[in-house]
This record gives sequence, C-alpha cells and structure tokens, in this order.
Amino acid sequence: MHPFATYVLRNYYKATGWNEDNLYANLTRSSNAVLDFTVPRGLHLSISKSPNALFQTTYSMNALPSLNGSVGYIFTSCDLDIKSSKNVRFKDMVDRFKVYDQPRRPVAKDEEFLRENGLIVVVNYLLYGRLYVPTGRLDALYSTRLSSTLQALVAAISDPRADLRQSQSARTASSPSNIMLSLQHDTGRWCTEYTYSAEDSMLVAPSGSVEDSERSLTSRGGMKLKRIDEEDAMEGGLKGRISAGAEIYFSAKEKSAGVSTGIRFTTLPDATPPSFQPSQESVTLSSASCPPLVSQPPTAITALFNPMMGHISGAYTAQVSRDLSLSSRFDFNVYSYESEWTMGAEWWLRRSPSKLASDGLPDDTSVISSSSPESLTSFGQNGVTGVVKARASTSNDIALLWEGRLKNVLVGLGVASNLSSGAKPIKSFGLELSYFSSD
Repeated sequence: MHPFATYVLRNYYKATGWNEDNLYANLTRSSNAVLDFTVPRGLHLSISKSPNALFQTTYSMNALPSLNGSVGYIFTSCDLDIKSSKNVRFKDMVDRFKVYDQPRRPVAKDEEFLRENGLIVVVNYLLYGRLYVPTGRLDALYSTRLSSTLQALVAAISDPRADLRQSQSARTASSPSNIMLSLQHDTGRWCTEYTYSAEDSMLVAPSGSVEDSERSLTSRGGMKLKRIDEEDAMEGGLKGRISAGAEIYFSAKEKSAGVSTGIRFTTLPDATPPSFQPSQESVTLSSASCPPLVSQPPTAITALFNPMMGHISGAYTAQVSRDLSLSSRFDFNVYSYESEWTMGAEWWLRRSPSKLASDGLPDDTSVISSSSPESLTSFGQNGVTGVVKARASTSNDIALLWEGRLKNVLVGLGVASNLSSGAKPIKSFGLELSYFSSD
C-alpha cells in the first residue's frame, strides 16, 4: 500500500490541480499495479498524524529482520483533506488497475494574493523530510508550483554512513547520496520534464516540435515524449486513446547515453461493459453533455522498446468483471534472446450492504475509470474491504499479496517465492500495519 507520505503528496497534487498521469514515467502504471506490486519484507509498523490541514507527521519501524525506524515531517502551503486510516477510501491507498482520464491542462488552485509593495503571488509548495534511525540517512523533497502549467521538484538523499564505507573501500560504486532537480511543464496535450542528477552528472536538454493538432512532444528527465491522443472510434475494435513517447538521457560521468520509446492504448474512461452500466435513474447527466457508454471492457495495452539495450516489453491489462482485472506481459531481449512472460490478477473483496451499514464504514464504490463519477454507478453499493493480488512468471517467481482494513488499521500481508531455488524457496514474507489519524 502507499506510504503515508505518498498519500499526502497525491492529495497535494489533487488540491493544486496537477496531473501525474501525463508523465512518461507513468506510461505503464496501469499494468505495473497488477504485475509489479511490492511484497512487504518482515514486520513493518507505521503511525502517522495530521494535527492540522497544513502539517503531517509520520513514524515507522521495521521490527524484522532488523530493528530500525524513521521519522518524517510534511508541510504544505495549502489545506489538504487528509482522512484517517479508518475512513479513507481504500482504493486511494493502493496501486490498482485504472483507466485514467484524458489529459487536461492543469489548473492552479488556491493561489493567494498579498499586497505588499505591489502584487505578490504566493505559490503552492510541499516540504518533506525523513530521518532514518540508526543509519542517519536523510531523505528530502521540495515541490513547488511555479505557474498553472509549470512545477519544480528538488529531491535529495544524504547517507553519511554509506559514503564513509565507500570512501574506505576500493570500489568505485555509485554513492547513495544524491540530489536531483526536475522541472515539469504540462499543458494537457503534451508534457515536458527536464531532470538533472548530480551523482552521475546527468543533464539533458531535449527538444521537439508539434507536428499537428493531435500530436505533440514531451520529455521526462532527459526524456523526449511524443504524445498522441485520439478519440475516434476504431472500426471492429476498441474505442480509445493512444499515447506515445520517448526518452533520451546522457550521463557525463559515465560517458554514456540511451534512448527508449513507448506507446500506450487505453479505452475511453467512460467505457464500461453493458452489465456495469448505470441504471437510467442513477444517470443525472443529460445525454447531450455526456457521450453514451460503450460496450467494451476497460483495457490498457502498452509497449516499450529500448534500442540501446535491445529490450522489448509488451503488456495487456483488462478489467474482465466488476472486481477482477487480469494482466500479462512479455519481455524479450533482441541481443541475448532472453525472455520472460509474467501473468497477474487483481481481485477486489467486498462486504455485504447490510454489514456495511451496520459498521458505518465508507462505501468504496467500484469505479471502472477515474473519470466516471461514483454517483453514476449503480453496481458499486458494496464497500471494498480489501484486494488480493497474485503474479507468476516463467522465471519461477510467484508472489501473493493481500491488502485490507482491520478496524482502524490498514494491513498488508504477502509472500514472494522463487521455485527454482531449492535452498531458499521463500524470498520474502512480511506484514505491514499502517495507522494514521487527523483532527
């Protein structure tokens, strides 16, 4: 499940009107949620508190296999609607398959204006810091909104113990301490991100041009991304939207460069199977302002290609029923001929309406897509109590994860194994407990 800091960061993006999905790094996030989920390792406890809408604190402890912990603080310039672990919408706390809405131009919200020797605009920002004990490692993040379409981020890691061990050894491994600067420019139809990494002296200045009204160019951290969004129906197939992109990166320290490309097809966010379409009474929007629903399952198809490394990856993910999503991915390397096929499933667990009413818990309405209003769905009256994820691959890696809510605590329990290893078939097994509250 998401750490509390990630939950706060996403609430900050939502409050300031910023869209994460437009980044090239999130091109495959729908399939990754089903195929690349993380299994807890050991026993992990997390307690967080939101004393007010601007300030949050979080504390965590790993009891197994070794004892360590961390303390984190978050401060934002805008009020955030932070829920407690008891009433937070469960689907907001886990990675899941989701058909994201079409790109829209970000809209800056809650900008404050002060008159002091002229007009001053107080832009929104977020400050985050976490100190790990006993290692002394420090993680920091600063995110600020420069304008409605421009955002800057500064991320830093300082690990004095690791730097000392590296200096005493003869190895030339990369230092864990690093600082990264990122500038993101998002106009809705296209997005550009420039990133500089101080540790490996990676600096990229990509360029591009707009080909026509349906095509544009974007980049991420040295990534050049061309994005195409089309909503015309495909005869004899699915109706959806295509996004395409590429990234270019160069490291002055390593004197190396690389490029990768990607393409994604997703069905339109309002596309739902006939059995899941809302009843006529629940639809409040007029047909003139809302297009009719299409009989097609929510689907995401992605393909990645790195010509420098010779790596090719293709994934197909679809929601086959209200509570079940299936995904498969094939990875192949044209130089070594190595390949891997990974399969995964995501199954949502629900409680009966009578049990939901007696407990007084919020209704996590099942939403086929992010843009479909929950009030328009008649099939999601049962509250979500948890989700079960499973994956298996031809490399004999198998993982199983259950995430749910027990009373006021969010719980994650999982196991990962490698069947090809006779000496250690269980790679990891863990339990994660998370509790947070707000006043």
